[in-house]
Amino acid sequence: MSTSIDRSDARESGRGATRELAQIAVFAAVIVVLGLPGQLTIGSAGVPITLQTLGVMLAGSLLGWRKGALAVVTVMVVGLALPVLAGGRTTLTSLAGPTAGFLVGWIPAVIVIGLLTAWMMPRYRVLPGLVVNILGGIAVLYACGVAGMLVRTDLTLGAAVAANTAFLPGDLLKAVVTALVAAQVHRARPGLIPTRRGA
Repeated sequence: MSTSIDRSDARESGRGATRELAQIAVFAAVIVVLGLPGQLTIGSAGVPITLQTLGVMLAGSLLGWRKGALAVVTVMVVGLALPVLAGGRTTLTSLAGPTAGFLVGWIPAVIVIGLLTAWMMPRYRVLPGLVVNILGGIAVLYACGVAGMLVRTDLTLGAAVAANTAFLPGDLLKAVVTALVAAQVHRARPGLIPTRRGA
């Protein structure tokens, strides 16, 4: 009896691990696909508009911090060999440029979004979700991006911050879209992110 239970547990554990790997791979692919439209560069600072940050927000909101971070890291690792980042860039090309901080910032951004979303569960709500996306997907990401610009360029702090203000409306729209999508997905598929309350 004990042996059959152990085997059943092992099979269930194996299915769970396979499911998690599939989710990570799917979201890594989503982030890559969102980079296919390319990028639009505005202003002299060379900061590009891309849709890949939408994928980062979605990964944190739908998968949580651990699987979301693994999806982001997967994209970065693949990007070492293939030009999977917006604008046909590789990870090394992006890290060598003035906007390197934004790419590095994907990791803390997805972690913050995933952790804060987990505190909200088991019921995802659009307005708190929007706040979470703004905190992780804009505040954290911009902080990393501005820090990178200060290191890689001769911009002052004020100039680096100002160079990014043109992107706020688009990133706010991404945060709204993410919150709306996440609310629908979590309603249809409860349990994607375990609750952290009381943990």
